[in-house]
Amino acid sequence: MSRKPKTLPAPIEAEIQTLTHEGRGLTRVDGKTVFVDGALPGERVRLRYTRVQRRFDEAEVEEVLTASPDRIEPKCAHFGVCGGCALQHLNPEAQIRVKHDSLADVFERIGKVTPERWLDPLTAESWGYRRKARLGVRHVVKKGRTLVGFRERRNSFLADLRRCEVLHPQVGERLETLAATIERLSIRDHVPQIEMAMGDGPCVLVFRVMQTPTPEDEARLLELGQREGFHIYLQDGGIDTIRPLPGQEVALSYSLPNHGVEIGFLPSDFTQVNLELNRRMVDQALDLLNPEPDDTVLDLFCGLGNFTLPLARRSAEVVGVEGDAGLVERACANAERNGLTNVQFHVADLQAELSTAAPWTQQRFTKALIDPPRSGAWEVLDWLPRLGVERLVYVSCYPTTLARDADRLVNELGYRLRAAGVMDMFPHTSHVESMALFER
Repeated sequence: MSRKPKTLPAPIEAEIQTLTHEGRGLTRVDGKTVFVDGALPGERVRLRYTRVQRRFDEAEVEEVLTASPDRIEPKCAHFGVCGGCALQHLNPEAQIRVKHDSLADVFERIGKVTPERWLDPLTAESWGYRRKARLGVRHVVKKGRTLVGFRERRNSFLADLRRCEVLHPQVGERLETLAATIERLSIRDHVPQIEMAMGDGPCVLVFRVMQTPTPEDEARLLELGQREGFHIYLQDGGIDTIRPLPGQEVALSYSLPNHGVEIGFLPSDFTQVNLELNRRMVDQALDLLNPEPDDTVLDLFCGLGNFTLPLARRSAEVVGVEGDAGLVERACANAERNGLTNVQFHVADLQAELSTAAPWTQQRFTKALIDPPRSGAWEVLDWLPRLGVERLVYVSCYPTTLARDADRLVNELGYRLRAAGVMDMFPHTSHVESMALFER
């Protein structure tokens, strides 16, 4: 017997109390929590229920009755439908306050710590900043055309986007052009994804193909690249299958001009999406760590050498450790490219038990920088005092695990949380990047 869908309550008026870490308004109706898309703290809204659950309900704004002074008109015509951004209706200064408050909240609740001082927020251009993105592709029969872009808010359907304001304009202004090209391919229904990758120069588009393109398909893709200035690559399996179409191979790189460093990368490599914010982030990290000519510095989760190589310009020696062997190979090439001989790289799984046989675990380090994934750096924390680290900069892409790790560092390992602050790597989203300085 099929279960009847729940009948949703009628729309109601409510006062919004706060904003969640996901960028949704929060209110309570008869003691039950309701998460409200599109609502801001202090507003009175008419909300329409979209989902009823046992512990909480979900809703969206039907009408704003009393608007927050921080409410602005979203720049993107697709805001509210596309799930790529959550905060375009909130002015940029207020977005930063929300992210700061989120970081302060988890430090207090989870970390049981408070920074001795707060760093000024790091910000950069808030539109057209994304140089790395993974875009979904799908031919939608009911619409009679192919869509390219991000998924709709809170479901798996692709949003019907004409342009994207946060993608670099070379791609963000050409979503319909990309869709029209795919529409003409014989393998139209077997192209689920396009990945864009840019540094300072050219833009690479990697087309994921589940079926081999015909010569005519490749010709259409090459024509797209020539006309719009893209370099076209194909991927028919794992990342090791990424290959350029004939004549399309290009060297990708970005510079860190304040440190005299240029970093090369492959289209599949992890790089920060926001190039200018990344430059400011590297500057701040080095200012906080303050490497001296006699320092030996450890850089964990080092990737391509984004921090390692600038650190090597100012230190006696830098050791970078990374779990991805391909990234380490390219980090070594980047060190050679920049003429740096006082840096070495090692491959190690930093989210597993570390082997004491690893040569770098036998060294002593005065300072360290860690830039872990969302899951944090729990497995390496005990090693830091063991290796002699007195000053540590922690770059975080997820406040909850930073706060958890700060609890361990401060309340068990004897470090002090000297400073912390947010970085707006992803403007108009609820994503919070941050940086913290620890000393012992």
